[in-house]
Amino acid sequence: DTLETEVKAHFGRHPDAGIYASLPGLGQILAARVLAEFGDDPGRYASAKARKNYAGTSPLTIASGRKTTVRARFVHNERLLDALTRQAQSALRASPGARACYDALRARGTGHQAALRQLANRLVGILHGCLKTHTHYDEATAWPHHNTDHTRQNHTAA
Repeated sequence: DTLETEVKAHFGRHPDAGIYASLPGLGQILAARVLAEFGDDPGRYASAKARKNYAGTSPLTIASGRKTTVRARFVHNERLLDALTRQAQSALRASPGARACYDALRARGTGHQAALRQLANRLVGILHGCLKTHTHYDEATAWPHHNTDHTRQNHTAA
């Protein structure tokens, strides 16, 4: 309880705390974990892909001759990947766009864990964009194609 109180008190003082906390699925404690694991050096990740690779959420493509395989990264920051997976699970309830993305992956036959990893990968990209532009998360900007599809389905059903 004491540690949680201290984390909440100090996390709120960080200049990017509002950006992290604005993302769906990130409360103060989980946002503090993600911030701590990524670090706060603005020049550390040159691109969203670099941040995703560090997180271990991006797929690893292995090509040899005529054969190409895609699989999850074996080498990754376990604490960060755990925090991002928890964020993805929580974002399913907090964000209609995240839910639509996950549901679309599952409808295509993607397994639960793989769909969560892909959703976490997308959320890392969104986080990178928010940090780069110093803007808070916006549902309509983050999931424009999923929101459009969801709206279209609602109008079709009516």
